Amino acid sequence: MNKQTNKNNARPRWVVKIGSSLITNDGQGLNLAAIESWMQDFAALRERDIELILVSSGAVAEGMARLGMTQRPHTLHELQAAAAVGQMGLVQAYEQYLQAHRLHSAQILLTHDDLRDRSRYINARSTLCTLLNLGVVPVVNENDTVATDEIRFGDNDNLAALVANLIDADRLIILTDQVGVYNKNPAQYEDAELITNCSAHDPILDLVAGPSHHALGRGGMITKISAARRAQRSGTATIIMSGQTEHALLSVADDDYVGTTIHPTIEAMTARKQWIANQLQVVGKLYLDAGASGVLNSGGASLLAVGVTSVDGDFQRGDLVACMNNDGQEIARGLINYSAAETRQIMGKSSQDIEGILGYVDESELIHRDNLALI
Repeated sequence: MNKQTNKNNARPRWVVKIGSSLITNDGQGLNLAAIESWMQDFAALRERDIELILVSSGAVAEGMARLGMTQRPHTLHELQAAAAVGQMGLVQAYEQYLQAHRLHSAQILLTHDDLRDRSRYINARSTLCTLLNLGVVPVVNENDTVATDEIRFGDNDNLAALVANLIDADRLIILTDQVGVYNKNPAQYEDAELITNCSAHDPILDLVAGPSHHALGRGGMITKISAARRAQRSGTATIIMSGQTEHALLSVADDDYVGTTIHPTIEAMTARKQWIANQLQVVGKLYLDAGASGVLNSGGASLLAVGVTSVDGDFQRGDLVACMNNDGQEIARGLINYSAAETRQIMGKSSQDIEGILGYVDESELIHRDNLALI
């Protein structure tokens, strides 16, 4: 059983993400009966004093249905136009069915730029928490109309995880058209078994995750597992389950649900380190030797130049860089104190040699531990 209440919150706080195929009847238009049922569950959960944020896919798919498109557009401006049209239908539906239970909703549209800037990140958190305190149900989506490849989240599974981090959610519930995560593809193997409980870094998740079968969405099981691993940074447990089951959300509250629960395996990060870890646009990479990798994994240490073996990318002081181990796996990311050109000059050298090489020394560390987050 997952924890019910985050120690930082007065009430249980859930983020619920609903996928495009569920919301839009596989692209046939909004599934109003399903939306009504989910909002009934939302109302019942609010009666139990559970705070809820909805991350809704389906804007592009609903826009396609309204515009008579039979295939998902490929060009950015067509996708943005479809999203703008579809967003109107989504907002109207959620507002209608929440109002029937005397609940208010609020539309929140985000891009990665909104969370990359520290002050905007804090403001987004404050706004969401204020809405929750007022008893409002925020409906969050990516701002597809203005988002470009450089500032988009990529999929709403990871957007939901970032929102969970942002508000220190207790649970991230991903409603999909699958019962959960299986140990093998259930469409191909009759003996496939549902994974009911596992840790976020269980190796079996890497073996069984597959891409989306739907042309309507950008996700798939692999993005849901990625989202679960991102959500654990705030100590959030993730539940992947079918949204087609009647009163699925209420079954979670009753701890009588069918699905896959992915438990966090790391301690919740501080707000600042969550912000660092959740930046999706990494500007460069530092490749570390085994000693430096081990020191970072042990926690609480800064990264020194002596442990860096190579540098990739063109970054400036204060940019976000990824720290990679010998196997090419990212183990941490942080805000670097030197540019890429400077880092290449001092990599592999002792901190006391920096001034002699560069003619000056800004910091003795490449990345200070306060600006470093383990992944």
